[in-house]
Amino acid sequence: MSTKPNTPKGMRDFLPHEVIRRNHIMSVMKTQFERYGFLPIETPAMERRELLLGKYGDEGDRLVFKVLNSGEKVKKADLEALKNGELSRFGNSLSDKAMRYDLTVPFARFVVQHQNELSFPFKRYQMQSVWRADRPQHGRFQEFTQCDADAIGSDSLLLELEYILMVDAIFGDLQLSGCTLRINHRKVLEAIAHRAGAGTETTRFFTILDKLDKVGWEEVKRLLLDAEYDIDIIDSIQRALADKSTADQLDALKQLLGSSDSDDDSLQDLGFLFSNLGHLSSTTVVFDWTLARGLDYYTGSIFEISAPEQVSVGSIGAGGRYDDLTGVFGMKDMSGIGISFGLDRIELVLSELDLFPPALHTSIDVMVVNFSTELITVLFPYISELRKQGKRVFVYPSAAKLKKQLGLANQLQIPHALIMGESEWKAQSCTLKDLRTGEQSTIPLYGLMQYSWD
Repeated sequence: MSTKPNTPKGMRDFLPHEVIRRNHIMSVMKTQFERYGFLPIETPAMERRELLLGKYGDEGDRLVFKVLNSGEKVKKADLEALKNGELSRFGNSLSDKAMRYDLTVPFARFVVQHQNELSFPFKRYQMQSVWRADRPQHGRFQEFTQCDADAIGSDSLLLELEYILMVDAIFGDLQLSGCTLRINHRKVLEAIAHRAGAGTETTRFFTILDKLDKVGWEEVKRLLLDAEYDIDIIDSIQRALADKSTADQLDALKQLLGSSDSDDDSLQDLGFLFSNLGHLSSTTVVFDWTLARGLDYYTGSIFEISAPEQVSVGSIGAGGRYDDLTGVFGMKDMSGIGISFGLDRIELVLSELDLFPPALHTSIDVMVVNFSTELITVLFPYISELRKQGKRVFVYPSAAKLKKQLGLANQLQIPHALIMGESEWKAQSCTLKDLRTGEQSTIPLYGLMQYSWD
């Protein structure tokens, strides 16, 4: 019985035109990352399991893909745990490694491991795949590419400001408008959680609040009540912040939450950002006190980018500040901030809104029609010169009917065909055909290098 040639659920192949589109997005990001002073790095697809677990909250930890041990290590499996039904412990005994869940935690490990080789503040960008054992659905995959930019070694709010401006620049280059960047602060969330009775155990409160976009307010309030939280503070904030400007919302929160140094600092930080964004950013930036971001390592500002309303893919980017992520690896007091763009979702958005440049349909400029090996070898010096000039040239590999060769060129959306048959060769000329318009012209071979390709 033959095996069906299918990819695993939640994972995909990419056809040439899709790779071209993805490369376009990454090229735009790479250009802007470097303009803002970020340097490239890469890390392995797998990390040690214990390095990843405990950084993403309970729900996130469950989505980490664990890699089974092989060889002699399998003999170390905890069979007693299996016998007792302790499946989590048994699973951990079978696995020392895991696929990276994001690029941020591996980056923290990278910084600590290479701290003597780096200069701080250190700004890096990284575009690689990550894996999550999530339920596949539209816009949600088990393997996807993140495009991250992080800065570590400074707690300056200018970094937050620059990140927002960088988002603006990237989406501007992609011709993507209508996105919304929502901002909150972890300390504001903690103050709300404390008022709701969470004490120091805020993770569960944040996890419930983080479900708001999926389930709506009524369900969130029901879940909070079921968890025995006091939702009066939630109702009070909703009423107090309704239909107010950002500055007035921050003032209202200060009155509602009372005063502590950390609360005041967080609200001042948010005030600084919003007071400086009005004349700098064209992206819609709003304060959203419900924005929770489920990752445990955030300690300061948090932000999330939503796609335009007409495209239902959810978040296309997110990030925030983490003050001690490297501390778990022994490097204390290293504040950092990062943002992660979801390449796959951005590709979906640009595709659904038809925002990719028309020229991206092909990566080939000209097809050389093949009438015989002898004629092609005569053309090779000219073909080599075209390639040196940057032209992307496809030589049809074998002699075939002209209709078949031009048919392939049309399928690949190649705009030009270079044709040289026996008659052209005798005249030391060639025919150039514009496959988009059908127009063609005959020029001397020596003029090929000066031809104006449009």
